[in-house]
Amino acid sequence: MANTSLPSSPRLPALVICAAATGGLRVAAMTLLDRLLVAVHRAGAGPITVVCVGDLPPLTRAPALGVKFEVVRQAPVCTAPMLVATTSQLVSTADVRQVIRLGGRLVSTQGVPLPIGVTQGGFSSVESAWAALPSVPAGAASLPVGNAAEAQTAERALWASLSSSADGFVDRWFNRPVGRWLSKLIVHTPITPNQVSLTAIALGVVAGGLFGRGELRWSVTAAVLFQISAIIDCVDGDVARAVFKESPVGKWLDLIGDQVVHAAVFAGIAVGLWRSGAPGPFLWLGGSAVLGGLIAFGVVVRGMKSKGEPNRRLQQLIDGATSRDFSVLVLALAVANRLPWFLWLAALGSHVFWLTALTLQLFPGKPARSGT
Repeated sequence: MANTSLPSSPRLPALVICAAATGGLRVAAMTLLDRLLVAVHRAGAGPITVVCVGDLPPLTRAPALGVKFEVVRQAPVCTAPMLVATTSQLVSTADVRQVIRLGGRLVSTQGVPLPIGVTQGGFSSVESAWAALPSVPAGAASLPVGNAAEAQTAERALWASLSSSADGFVDRWFNRPVGRWLSKLIVHTPITPNQVSLTAIALGVVAGGLFGRGELRWSVTAAVLFQISAIIDCVDGDVARAVFKESPVGKWLDLIGDQVVHAAVFAGIAVGLWRSGAPGPFLWLGGSAVLGGLIAFGVVVRGMKSKGEPNRRLQQLIDGATSRDFSVLVLALAVANRLPWFLWLAALGSHVFWLTALTLQLFPGKPARSGT
């Protein structure tokens, strides 16, 4: 329930100056003006005034996201604090938010002042507006951009900054780098992140079906397909974050899709081992793994909907358990014809996970005290 005893803070107006040399430069398929408008809007600044002498560069995401702004030919006289930024930069939403919170000028990790800051009004030029402002350190994805070559450098920094807290070792060093070439192509097409997610889910389900055939060659083929599914599963998030297409639907599709794929793989391996005639309670193990996965999903959703203090240990557990690293283990064991080992691990490990996660939710412990 919202706290209505405190008045909401007024929004900080924003002045966005579209430089003729940089406003139309593209970084990951979006113009710098388009990116800056979305970042400023998402950071909570507004109303937004855009100063543009000529025609506006192409805008795609800002209109799609409902970003409202007024276009003027000359910068208005400002007497009150406001956010002032030019298009001669790539800047992240998080850094814009930090600038607004601290009231200074953003400085890149290389120590270069960026053309964005919160002024106190009464300035005669853009540079004078930022004079004497305190420095606010930027992240690695905020850089100055003055020409096409620097736009390419900024784009490389943008892609390099994209990651997920759930990334494991294999995601970080294999799945995401391998999938990035596909991400860089998709941002230039009408393909949506949700369509990419559905593709990854479909490949994972097909892999589960191939595991169920019970032959070594099909198990290896299924493991390879499962690995490809894990790679593509990294692409949807990369594309969403690169071009501001994140959505609640996409988040839930990714989460539910992972459970569908895992259930298909667990069940497929179990059926395949049973059909192969190998000794062992494989159908029981497969059922245990699928059931454990479903319970774990319910426990994770319960944790996501809780309104208490963020539980760092629970989040670390979820991130570790939801990484895609085990796809490589499945591939290695399939090639070695040792998939029963994985099924035993999944049948037991899924229950250990949800029991641990539920315990952390029910008994979170005392939150760490902040220093005084």
